[in-house]
Amino acid sequence: MTKITAAISAVGKYVPEYVLTNKELESYVETNDEWITSRTGIKERRILKGEGLGTSYMAIKASEDLLRKGNIDPKEIDLVIVATATPDLPIASTAAYVATEIGAVNAFGYDLQAACSSFLYGMSTAAAYIGSGRYKKVLLIGADKMSSIIDYSDRATCIIFGDGAGAALFEPNYEGLGLQDEYLRSDGVGRDFLRIEAGGSIMPTTKETVADKKHFVYQEGKTVFKYAVSNMADVAEKMLSRNNLTEPDIQWLVAHQANKRIIEATAKRVGVSPEKVMMNIHRYGNTTSATLPLLLADYETQLKKGDNLIFAAFGGGFTWGAAYVKWGYNS
Repeated sequence: MTKITAAISAVGKYVPEYVLTNKELESYVETNDEWITSRTGIKERRILKGEGLGTSYMAIKASEDLLRKGNIDPKEIDLVIVATATPDLPIASTAAYVATEIGAVNAFGYDLQAACSSFLYGMSTAAAYIGSGRYKKVLLIGADKMSSIIDYSDRATCIIFGDGAGAALFEPNYEGLGLQDEYLRSDGVGRDFLRIEAGGSIMPTTKETVADKKHFVYQEGKTVFKYAVSNMADVAEKMLSRNNLTEPDIQWLVAHQANKRIIEATAKRVGVSPEKVMMNIHRYGNTTSATLPLLLADYETQLKKGDNLIFAAFGGGFTWGAAYVKWGYNS
């Protein structure tokens, strides 16, 4: 029997219209364009404006872009997964709402939260559903409205994050394309260094937690940077070594867009030349769960069927991992 692999068959994206530049951030905190660019590689980020607009709004837009470009009937979708750290509501699944709104009436849906590794973890989940043979179309969306949890008086975080969404459709493949290998890791020590302190079951919301700004992202930058550089590079290198891949075999490195220096360190560690490194952090900043699918959407026209892609991500928690994918189609 021919082995079923899970290949990406379509991608879509959405980024908000409002552009928050480094120049504008100078009016919020003590910083400047040169300082931000030299340390992060970020020039601007997109911010979702408008009352009542949350992560689902962007996820729906990215999904609609995918459906339109791929000429796909949403009724054929079996499962919708929204990878996100910023769901619309604490209880109701954002994915369930997105599925309904895009017309995926035959799908079930749920959210997946692994911080900046959410989409990578979701790729593994989508591939498992497809590989079971029971599902034919799994829509995986990475979407985050990071502006909803950022304190714009905190220089350590406000310069980094932006809003956006990307989507990828996974389908069965019998040519050996799609997800080939993965290596996913986590370490609970990480929640001391990158977290939102209040709003969960440990520290429920009170007037005091709101006043003390405990509902915003806190990051101990130097520690997170150190862990990210080491672990992203380690897992990316592992993908190459255990699949007997060398630099000429790799067409693209698809790395989480957290910091340009982290991306460059990962590329250097695995020996991938700069022209093979997908990069859009200068335009969007760190969109958390959305960085990987946004890269795929931005580089879609440059991807060729059979291209070897190495994915790598690192997120709060800590969560991290890598995946080896053979691209499934010519655009």
